[in-house]
Amino acid sequence: MQFEAFFIQSGTAEKSQRLYIFYPSQQTVVRGLVLYIHPLADEMNKTRRMVSLQARALAEAGFSVLQIDLLGCGDSAGDFGDATWQHWIDDVVQAHHWLRKKSLAPLWLWGLRGGCLLAVEATRQLNDNCHLIFWQPASSGKLLLQQFLRLKLAGDLLDGQGKGVMQAMRQQLAQGQSVEIAGYNLSGGLAQGLELATLTPPQPSGASGCVVWFEISARAETSLSPGALQSIAQWQAAGFDTQGQLVHGPAFWQSHDIEEIPDLIKATTEVIAAMSI
Repeated sequence: MQFEAFFIQSGTAEKSQRLYIFYPSQQTVVRGLVLYIHPLADEMNKTRRMVSLQARALAEAGFSVLQIDLLGCGDSAGDFGDATWQHWIDDVVQAHHWLRKKSLAPLWLWGLRGGCLLAVEATRQLNDNCHLIFWQPASSGKLLLQQFLRLKLAGDLLDGQGKGVMQAMRQQLAQGQSVEIAGYNLSGGLAQGLELATLTPPQPSGASGCVVWFEISARAETSLSPGALQSIAQWQAAGFDTQGQLVHGPAFWQSHDIEEIPDLIKATTEVIAAMSI
Protein backbone atom coordinates (compact mmCIF):
# COMPACT_ATOMS: atom_id res chain seq x y z
CA MET A 1 0.00 0.00 0.00
CA GLN A 2 1.27 3.46 -0.87
CA PHE A 3 1.41 6.17 1.77
CA GLU A 4 2.73 9.73 1.88
CA ALA A 5 5.37 10.95 4.36
CA PHE A 6 6.12 14.67 4.44
CA PHE A 7 6.79 17.63 6.73
CA ILE A 8 4.34 20.39 7.61
CA GLN A 9 5.42 23.77 8.94
CA SER A 10 3.97 24.54 12.36
CA GLY A 11 4.15 28.32 12.73
CA THR A 12 7.20 30.33 11.76
CA ALA A 13 9.51 29.62 14.69
CA GLU A 14 12.61 27.47 14.62
CA LYS A 15 12.07 23.73 15.25
CA SER A 16 8.61 23.96 13.70
CA GLN A 17 8.47 21.07 11.22
CA ARG A 18 6.17 18.15 11.99
CA LEU A 19 6.28 14.79 10.25
CA TYR A 20 2.96 13.65 8.79
CA ILE A 21 2.31 10.14 7.44
CA PHE A 22 -0.88 9.87 5.43
CA TYR A 23 -2.60 6.64 4.38
CA PRO A 24 -5.33 7.55 1.87
CA SER A 25 -8.51 5.51 1.69
CA GLN A 26 -8.24 2.58 -0.70
CA GLN A 27 -11.97 2.74 -1.42
CA THR A 28 -13.74 5.01 -3.90
CA VAL A 29 -15.79 6.62 -1.15
CA VAL A 30 -14.01 7.82 2.01
CA ARG A 31 -15.93 6.33 4.92
CA GLY A 32 -14.14 8.36 7.57
CA LEU A 33 -11.04 10.28 8.62
CA VAL A 34 -8.77 8.97 11.39
CA LEU A 35 -6.15 11.08 13.18
CA TYR A 36 -3.70 9.01 15.24
CA ILE A 37 -2.10 10.47 18.39
CA HIS A 38 0.90 8.56 19.71
CA PRO A 39 1.87 7.76 23.34
CA LEU A 40 4.61 9.20 25.52
CA ALA A 41 8.38 8.80 25.06
CA ASP A 42 9.67 5.29 24.32
CA GLU A 43 6.14 3.87 24.13
CA MET A 44 5.90 5.66 20.79
CA ASN A 45 8.85 3.70 19.40
CA LYS A 46 7.62 0.34 20.64
CA THR A 47 4.18 0.82 19.05
CA ARG A 48 5.18 1.98 15.56
CA ARG A 49 4.66 -1.46 14.05
CA MET A 50 1.16 -1.99 15.45
CA VAL A 51 0.10 1.52 14.47
CA SER A 52 1.32 1.06 10.91
CA LEU A 53 -0.55 -2.23 10.58
CA GLN A 54 -3.74 -0.69 11.93
CA ALA A 55 -3.47 2.37 9.68
CA ARG A 56 -3.11 0.13 6.63
CA ALA A 57 -6.10 -1.99 7.68
CA LEU A 58 -8.25 1.10 8.12
CA ALA A 59 -7.17 2.52 4.75
CA GLU A 60 -8.13 -0.74 3.07
CA ALA A 61 -11.53 -0.51 4.78
CA GLY A 62 -12.14 2.95 3.33
CA PHE A 63 -10.71 5.31 5.96
CA SER A 64 -8.05 7.96 5.39
CA VAL A 65 -5.55 7.89 8.25
CA LEU A 66 -3.08 10.57 9.35
CA GLN A 67 -0.20 9.96 11.77
CA ILE A 68 1.74 12.88 13.23
CA ASP A 69 4.99 13.00 15.18
CA LEU A 70 4.44 15.64 17.85
CA LEU A 71 6.99 18.35 18.68
CA GLY A 72 10.26 16.77 19.81
CA CYS A 73 9.09 13.24 19.01
CA GLY A 74 10.12 10.81 16.29
CA ASP A 75 11.23 12.62 13.14
CA SER A 76 9.61 15.96 13.92
CA ALA A 77 11.76 18.97 14.71
CA GLY A 78 12.88 19.89 18.18
CA ASP A 79 13.89 17.96 21.26
CA PHE A 80 11.52 16.19 23.63
CA GLY A 81 12.53 18.74 26.25
CA ASP A 82 11.21 21.57 24.06
CA ALA A 83 7.63 20.31 24.29
CA THR A 84 4.86 21.48 26.57
CA TRP A 85 1.42 19.89 26.85
CA GLN A 86 -0.11 22.85 25.04
CA HIS A 87 2.41 22.49 22.19
CA TRP A 88 1.20 18.94 21.66
CA ILE A 89 -2.47 19.93 21.79
CA ASP A 90 -1.74 22.63 19.19
CA ASP A 91 -0.07 19.99 16.99
CA VAL A 92 -3.17 17.81 17.14
CA VAL A 93 -5.43 20.76 16.34
CA GLN A 94 -3.30 21.70 13.31
CA ALA A 95 -3.27 18.08 12.09
CA HIS A 96 -7.04 18.02 12.41
CA HIS A 97 -7.36 21.11 10.23
CA TRP A 98 -5.09 19.54 7.58
CA LEU A 99 -7.00 16.26 7.57
CA ARG A 100 -10.43 17.86 7.59
CA LYS A 101 -9.61 19.58 4.27
CA LYS A 102 -9.44 16.11 2.69
CA SER A 103 -13.07 15.23 3.29
CA LEU A 104 -16.25 16.01 5.19
CA ALA A 105 -16.49 12.37 6.26
CA PRO A 106 -16.88 11.51 9.97
CA LEU A 107 -13.74 12.21 11.99
CA TRP A 108 -12.12 9.85 14.50
CA LEU A 109 -9.33 10.77 16.91
CA TRP A 110 -7.41 7.58 17.72
CA GLY A 111 -5.19 7.66 20.78
CA LEU A 112 -2.87 5.15 22.38
CA ARG A 113 -2.11 5.37 26.11
CA GLY A 114 -1.19 9.03 26.77
CA GLY A 115 -2.37 9.89 23.25
CA CYS A 116 -5.94 9.25 24.48
CA LEU A 117 -5.56 12.10 26.98
CA LEU A 118 -4.35 14.39 24.18
CA ALA A 119 -7.28 13.35 22.00
CA VAL A 120 -9.75 14.34 24.70
CA GLU A 121 -7.98 17.64 25.30
CA ALA A 122 -8.02 18.40 21.57
CA THR A 123 -11.76 17.75 21.27
CA ARG A 124 -12.31 20.56 23.76
CA GLN A 125 -10.71 22.98 21.26
CA LEU A 126 -12.10 21.66 17.98
CA ASN A 127 -15.32 22.96 16.51
CA ASP A 128 -16.05 19.53 15.08
CA ASN A 129 -17.97 16.41 16.01
CA CYS A 130 -15.15 13.99 16.82
CA HIS A 131 -15.49 10.30 17.54
CA LEU A 132 -12.81 8.67 19.69
CA ILE A 133 -10.82 5.45 19.56
CA PHE A 134 -8.97 4.57 22.77
CA TRP A 135 -6.25 1.92 22.83
CA GLN A 136 -5.31 1.05 26.42
CA PRO A 137 -6.05 4.60 27.60
CA ALA A 138 -4.21 6.07 30.56
CA SER A 139 -6.80 6.74 33.25
CA SER A 140 -5.27 10.14 34.06
CA GLY A 141 -2.26 12.24 33.21
CA LYS A 142 -1.31 12.35 36.87
CA LEU A 143 -0.95 8.57 37.00
CA LEU A 144 0.94 8.49 33.69
CA LEU A 145 3.37 11.14 34.93
CA GLN A 146 3.92 9.19 38.13
CA GLN A 147 4.73 6.05 36.13
CA PHE A 148 7.19 8.00 33.97
CA LEU A 149 8.95 9.56 36.96
CA ARG A 150 9.36 6.11 38.49
CA LEU A 151 11.66 5.17 35.61
CA LYS A 152 14.12 7.71 36.97
CA LEU A 153 13.55 6.53 40.52
CA ALA A 154 14.20 2.90 39.56
CA GLY A 155 17.49 3.82 37.89
CA ASP A 156 18.68 5.81 40.90
CA LEU A 157 17.70 3.05 43.29
CA LEU A 158 19.97 0.69 41.37
CA ASP A 159 22.76 3.23 41.84
CA GLY A 160 21.98 3.56 45.54
CA GLN A 161 20.81 7.18 45.12
CA GLY A 162 17.04 6.81 45.35
CA LYS A 163 16.34 8.62 48.63
CA GLY A 164 14.39 11.80 48.04
CA VAL A 165 14.60 11.53 44.26
CA MET A 166 10.84 11.68 43.61
CA GLN A 167 10.36 14.77 45.77
CA ALA A 168 13.35 16.49 44.19
CA MET A 169 12.06 15.79 40.66
CA ARG A 170 8.63 17.18 41.46
CA GLN A 171 10.16 20.31 42.94
CA GLN A 172 12.26 20.87 39.81
CA LEU A 173 9.27 20.39 37.52
CA ALA A 174 7.08 22.70 39.65
CA GLN A 175 9.76 25.38 39.27
CA GLY A 176 9.64 25.00 35.49
CA GLN A 177 12.91 23.10 35.24
CA SER A 178 13.52 19.98 33.14
CA VAL A 179 14.26 16.50 34.47
CA GLU A 180 16.17 13.82 32.54
CA ILE A 181 14.34 10.46 32.59
CA ALA A 182 15.44 7.40 30.62
CA GLY A 183 17.16 9.56 28.01
CA TYR A 184 14.28 12.07 27.70
CA ASN A 185 14.29 15.63 29.04
CA LEU A 186 10.87 16.21 30.59
CA SER A 187 10.03 19.91 30.74
CA GLY A 188 8.09 21.50 33.57
CA GLY A 189 5.51 22.71 31.06
CA LEU A 190 4.88 19.20 29.78
CA ALA A 191 4.74 17.68 33.26
CA GLN A 192 2.35 20.30 34.61
CA GLY A 193 -0.05 19.97 31.66
CA LEU A 194 0.08 16.19 31.74
CA GLU A 195 -0.68 16.09 35.45
CA LEU A 196 -3.89 18.07 34.90
CA ALA A 197 -5.10 15.99 31.93
CA THR A 198 -8.06 13.69 32.48
CA LEU A 199 -10.00 11.16 30.45
CA THR A 200 -13.35 12.71 31.34
CA PRO A 201 -15.90 13.61 28.65
CA PRO A 202 -15.60 17.10 27.16
CA GLN A 203 -18.10 19.67 28.35
CA PRO A 204 -20.85 20.50 27.73
CA SER A 205 -22.42 17.07 28.06
CA GLY A 206 -25.13 15.82 25.74
CA ALA A 207 -22.67 15.12 22.91
CA SER A 208 -23.55 12.65 20.20
CA GLY A 209 -20.13 11.23 19.30
CA CYS A 210 -18.94 7.64 19.50
CA VAL A 211 -16.23 6.23 21.77
CA VAL A 212 -14.59 2.85 21.14
CA TRP A 213 -12.56 1.71 24.14
CA PHE A 214 -10.08 -1.18 23.85
CA GLU A 215 -8.32 -2.71 26.84
CA ILE A 216 -5.49 -5.21 26.28
CA SER A 217 -4.62 -7.95 28.74
CA ALA A 218 -2.21 -10.87 28.63
CA ARG A 219 -4.12 -12.59 31.44
CA ALA A 220 -7.28 -14.66 31.26
CA GLU A 221 -9.79 -11.96 32.20
CA THR A 222 -13.14 -12.15 30.47
CA SER A 223 -14.29 -8.61 31.14
CA LEU A 224 -12.95 -5.09 31.23
CA SER A 225 -11.30 -3.80 34.40
CA PRO A 226 -13.48 -2.03 36.99
CA GLY A 227 -11.75 1.26 36.20
CA ALA A 228 -12.52 0.94 32.49
CA LEU A 229 -16.16 0.02 33.17
CA GLN A 230 -16.55 3.05 35.45
CA SER A 231 -15.05 5.39 32.85
CA ILE A 232 -17.19 3.93 30.06
CA ALA A 233 -20.31 4.50 32.16
CA GLN A 234 -19.23 8.12 32.65
CA TRP A 235 -18.89 8.65 28.90
CA GLN A 236 -22.25 6.99 28.29
CA ALA A 237 -23.89 9.23 30.88
CA ALA A 238 -22.44 12.25 29.06
CA GLY A 239 -24.28 11.22 25.89
CA PHE A 240 -21.58 9.36 23.97
CA ASP A 241 -22.31 6.08 22.20
CA THR A 242 -19.58 4.16 24.00
CA GLN A 243 -18.43 0.57 23.48
CA GLY A 244 -15.76 -1.27 25.42
CA GLN A 245 -13.94 -4.42 24.39
CA LEU A 246 -11.25 -6.59 25.97
CA VAL A 247 -8.59 -8.01 23.66
CA HIS A 248 -6.08 -10.61 24.80
CA GLY A 249 -2.46 -9.94 23.90
CA PRO A 250 0.87 -8.61 25.18
CA ALA A 251 1.45 -5.09 26.47
CA PHE A 252 3.06 -4.11 23.15
CA TRP A 253 3.66 -0.50 24.26
CA GLN A 254 6.17 -1.62 26.89
CA SER A 255 7.44 -5.07 25.87
CA HIS A 256 11.14 -5.55 25.13
CA ASP A 257 10.45 -7.04 21.68
CA ILE A 258 8.22 -5.47 19.04
CA GLU A 259 4.87 -7.22 19.45
CA GLU A 260 1.78 -7.53 17.27
CA ILE A 261 -1.85 -8.21 18.22
CA PRO A 262 -3.74 -9.12 15.05
CA ASP A 263 -6.99 -9.51 17.03
CA LEU A 264 -6.80 -5.86 18.13
CA ILE A 265 -6.33 -4.67 14.55
CA LYS A 266 -9.22 -6.82 13.34
CA ALA A 267 -11.53 -5.76 16.17
CA THR A 268 -10.74 -2.06 15.79
CA THR A 269 -11.36 -2.11 12.05
CA GLU A 270 -14.61 -4.04 12.38
CA VAL A 271 -16.08 -1.90 15.14
CA ILE A 272 -15.24 1.41 13.49
CA ALA A 273 -16.52 0.22 10.13
CA ALA A 274 -19.78 -0.93 11.71
CA MET A 275 -20.25 2.39 13.51
CA SER A 276 -19.53 4.35 10.31
CA ILE A 277 -22.34 2.91 8.24
